[in-house]
Amino acid sequence: MQRWRGLEDIPHDWGRSVVTIGSYDGVHRGHQLIIRHAVDRARALGVPAVVVTFDPHPSEVVRPGSHPPLLAPHHRRAELMAELGVDAVLVLPFTTEFSKLSPADFVVKVLVDKLHAKAVVEGPNFRFGHKAAGTVQFLAEQGKVYDFEVEVVDLFVSGEAGGGEPFSSTLTRRLVAEGQVEGAAEILGRPHRVEGVVVRGAQRGRDLGFPTANVETLPHTAIPADGVYAGWLHAQGEAMPAAISVGTNPQFDGTERTVEAYAIDRVGLDLYGLHVAVDFLAFVRGQAKFDTLDELLAQMGRDVERCKELVAAAEQDKDA
Repeated sequence: MQRWRGLEDIPHDWGRSVVTIGSYDGVHRGHQLIIRHAVDRARALGVPAVVVTFDPHPSEVVRPGSHPPLLAPHHRRAELMAELGVDAVLVLPFTTEFSKLSPADFVVKVLVDKLHAKAVVEGPNFRFGHKAAGTVQFLAEQGKVYDFEVEVVDLFVSGEAGGGEPFSSTLTRRLVAEGQVEGAAEILGRPHRVEGVVVRGAQRGRDLGFPTANVETLPHTAIPADGVYAGWLHAQGEAMPAAISVGTNPQFDGTERTVEAYAIDRVGLDLYGLHVAVDFLAFVRGQAKFDTLDELLAQMGRDVERCKELVAAAEQDKDA
């Protein structure tokens, strides 16, 4: 899959394509409906499928300080889109100048002049251009002028997550923030993931017999609520069952919020300086402060056993 940053990265000889545009944070199951439809349409027309997205999130430019927590960084979104069959991802730097582009100018400069759109696939509530003035109806009118079709896909999907609310990035962020990672996984179609580089912490886990990878998360990452979770630590191409701690470590009067993952039953791991990923499978318990160190150690032992059980059950279900 090709990855472009900015319009100037698009090959000069790029031909017709099927395009879909959006932030697509998380590439959740609703997003997947639209992207799959775009890919299917592209295959039927014999042209590539292109996803156009933005960096930073448009809200940060339009309303500074309002950047939402991100469910997936751009490289992860690209990986997920590639799995869906997308041929190219165009990340447009979203600047103040770009935000002032009218819907009509956006159509010409992006869809017509650069991507030579043969079809554009969007959800019913898609908005674009200055002050989000462009609508799907306007896009369809422009399609008649510039010879591209517009297809609208209803991304309405719902389940148990959020009490039956329609799946959305907003709902997913809320569930993650509340520690409801199982609900978030239902929307995403996979566990919520946090990424970053392993840095040196206080190394208390090592002293206590539970050495953890202290993950310095990427900016604006959507981090689950404080507590202990079962999941996986991905490092060096391996997915290791893990007990994950999120919080400030109140037992030792900590103040900095951290994400730490203990690779269960693994000895001698040296992950410092490596980029790793942590997948959140299930919430185990909330953050707590214990009266004695022995009580903490006993609880950590129980947490690890519970995490081991949850991961084993999930892996068994996956293989079934």
